[in-house]
Amino acid sequence: MSTPRTADELRRAFLSFFESKGHTVVASSGVAPKGDATLLFANSGMVQFKDVFSGKEKRPYTRATTAQKCIRMSGKHNDLENVGRTARHHTFFEMLGNFSFGDYFKRDAIAFAWEFLTKVCQIPSERLVITVFGGEDGLPADDEAREIWKQVTGFGDDRIIGMGKKDNFWSMGDTGPCGPCTEIHYAMGGIEPDPKTFGEEPGADGKGWVEIWNNVFMQFDRSADGKLTPLPMQSVDTGMGLERLCAVMQGVSSNYDTDLLRPLAEFAGEIAGKKYGATDSEADVSMRVLADHSRLTAICLSEGETPSNEGRGSALRSVMRRAIRHAKKLGIDDVQFHRMCERVIDMLGNTYPSLREQREFIVAQTKSEEVLFREKLPLGQKLISEFKGWRTEGSSRVMPGDFAFDLYSTYGFPLDLTEVIGQEQGFVVDHAEFDRARDAFAELSKNKRGTIASGTAEVFKQARLGLEKPVVFTGYDREEDASTVALIIKDGALVPSASEGDAVYIVTPVTPFYGESGGQVGDRGVISSSDFTATIVDTQKPVDGLVVHVAKIKSGTAHKGANVKLVVDHDSRSATRRNHSATHLLHWALRKVLGPTATQRGSKVGPDTMRFDYATERALTAAEIVEIEDLVNKDILANLPIRTDVTSQEDARKAGAMMIFEENYGDVVRMLHIGSESVELCGGTHANRTGDIGLFKLVSDEPVARGVRRVVGATGLNALAYVREQEGRVRDAAAAMKAGPSELVERVKRSIDEQKELSKQVRALEKKLAEGGSGASDPTSEARAVGDVMVLAYKAPVGDAATLREVAEKLRDKLGNAVVAVAGVDGAKVSIVCTVSKALTTKHNAGKLVKELSAVVGGGGGGRADMAQAGGTDVTKIDEALAKLYTLVQ
Repeated sequence: MSTPRTADELRRAFLSFFESKGHTVVASSGVAPKGDATLLFANSGMVQFKDVFSGKEKRPYTRATTAQKCIRMSGKHNDLENVGRTARHHTFFEMLGNFSFGDYFKRDAIAFAWEFLTKVCQIPSERLVITVFGGEDGLPADDEAREIWKQVTGFGDDRIIGMGKKDNFWSMGDTGPCGPCTEIHYAMGGIEPDPKTFGEEPGADGKGWVEIWNNVFMQFDRSADGKLTPLPMQSVDTGMGLERLCAVMQGVSSNYDTDLLRPLAEFAGEIAGKKYGATDSEADVSMRVLADHSRLTAICLSEGETPSNEGRGSALRSVMRRAIRHAKKLGIDDVQFHRMCERVIDMLGNTYPSLREQREFIVAQTKSEEVLFREKLPLGQKLISEFKGWRTEGSSRVMPGDFAFDLYSTYGFPLDLTEVIGQEQGFVVDHAEFDRARDAFAELSKNKRGTIASGTAEVFKQARLGLEKPVVFTGYDREEDASTVALIIKDGALVPSASEGDAVYIVTPVTPFYGESGGQVGDRGVISSSDFTATIVDTQKPVDGLVVHVAKIKSGTAHKGANVKLVVDHDSRSATRRNHSATHLLHWALRKVLGPTATQRGSKVGPDTMRFDYATERALTAAEIVEIEDLVNKDILANLPIRTDVTSQEDARKAGAMMIFEENYGDVVRMLHIGSESVELCGGTHANRTGDIGLFKLVSDEPVARGVRRVVGATGLNALAYVREQEGRVRDAAAAMKAGPSELVERVKRSIDEQKELSKQVRALEKKLAEGGSGASDPTSEARAVGDVMVLAYKAPVGDAATLREVAEKLRDKLGNAVVAVAGVDGAKVSIVCTVSKALTTKHNAGKLVKELSAVVGGGGGGRADMAQAGGTDVTKIDEALAKLYTLVQ
């Protein structure tokens, strides 16, 4: 077998090697950890196995291997500032890993690593050194690992180097699981592989001793007094960056020169009209930044993360805008970042199919964000240039952190971008103040969302461990079943029983109740036995493998171990089925009408709820709404069978099934065939035939976020109720207009035309009255001569600004060379119009005059020298304001 060299070959070789050693190949989890609020992104291969290592979750295997998508740009793993400037730092990377959950330990882990590197990859052993934990602060040296390495490699102590706990000891915290690490390092960049030079930091060009593989041995449980006790389940967690392995195998010293990143950096140069690797080092940095950031952007968008001002969306936006800033530094002045992401799709789409499947969405979102940021960039720079609140600390000009955070949260300016501008303009940001503002904002957002009490979350994990196997859901085929009460949870604790009136969670090994997930709400119903009856108000799945019935004991006492009957509310379930099946038809119809970018961004379906979020930049037109409703209702009327196939995720992809962002699919999936064309993965409950859905109506379409809109629909009896409600409104409106429903539109049009004509007549009469017509006195009779200028300040009996302008002009023209101010009241507002004859504008300026007059009534305004208007709120001073005109002209 030939030696693997390319990224694809190395990824395959690694997974195949460990599969041959009895490991289960597990697909990469998403970069957004499911159900783990402690992490923004998956930053290592072990993240998806955290609960397995801790014993809180059970898997059907004890050995696993993965190629995990990882992101490091926050916390202690924040590599953002180094990206593009060093040979080995990235925001997105792939981590190869093998894991043992209480199976093999140090001897096999070390042997496996050595065999893969020296036999499969044929890396010369003389270019490798090993580090082990050498002991520190009372923690014993890992002499066991050292001896195993000597046996496996034949190395002496000169190539097996003891290190301190900073580098070679892992712990989950001050107490709890911990253990030594062993690392494998490679002499990168053709340097002499002398172990005496080990420990020197590699240069920015990547040359030097570089860690390529880390093996963590979860060996001990550390108590508060520091005592180490061997863990009952000793485990192994390893990680090797694919990018670094590629650099080794492709004979380059920089990850950016591998087949994973070099093509992207060169493409960035091609877009900019520059050559990557030429003499301009700063330009090369920007090209590498674009290469790295385009990978993170494409991966995140392919998994449904979108740029926003909170959480992962905020991190994604920061990276995207940093990339766009570097594109501008390269002289790329138009929207081009989406082309970088398209190249990522071409390179990684076979490995991560969601990239290919979401191509249109990725391109649309990237274009939209770049357009938005390029519009905002000058504004941000302007706000910084106009900022007056600078502080001086020593010799530094300091931007307050709260202003920097406002730039970020309000205008989308990431902190690192503000700091880049600071380097150019000579200021620094108060980081501590920025962090406080950010934390306060995050706390506010968290309070708005609400959280589950940590105590409740922990007891749910305990409950799952208390079950021999995951709860079995039987509700696809039935709405009633029999089981036993396995667990009762009350007030955050496991209890043996619960009495009438108690609010509890009830767990049974088997249930027909659907636990809320995938956008479908939990079932309602009843659980009963000979001793008690409980009303189930909701059903939840707080942790994998656990379904909890949210219950209120209606009568009697519930005991652990009781035999029970579980009955789902039929009407509620049926309505939910209709709504859920309709969302799939709606998704298909939206894509049919708007195109493939109209993908699902979220949903919620229940007995009275059918809410669907989708990607788009605009509202649906009336014609599109009709077309979508027609498509859905046509498939409903065809009464087509709804079929679900249980298959592998890989086979479902081959069959063309759509996969929805918010779902976390396992290896075995349910593939739903509904209507004439819709095929999607879905774990929810559905109608038997499309005809069961009944009538479908779209009720509303509104924006929920940039690039995302929400439609609300109705089916069955809910749709009928909506139609009847609209019919009732039409009847009421027709009655009010004294017309039949069929005559309503014409009658309303006629009424509007009549109202317009009457308003026109009223305005004409008001104007005539204001000018002194219809028997009223002529306002010009009140004009005063000030020198050779006629001056008139007139309070008109109208308040409409447009009418006041016409009156003022008429009076000015009637007086000849004149300065005229006309004021009127409309409700609680004063309007003043001032006009000056053209021949007088060199002496008298209408804009300046009206500004002075409006100040008297508590307002302001301005305009041209010959015509200006203003407003105010103090109607009691209108006479005083008008009188001031004579003084001003004098």
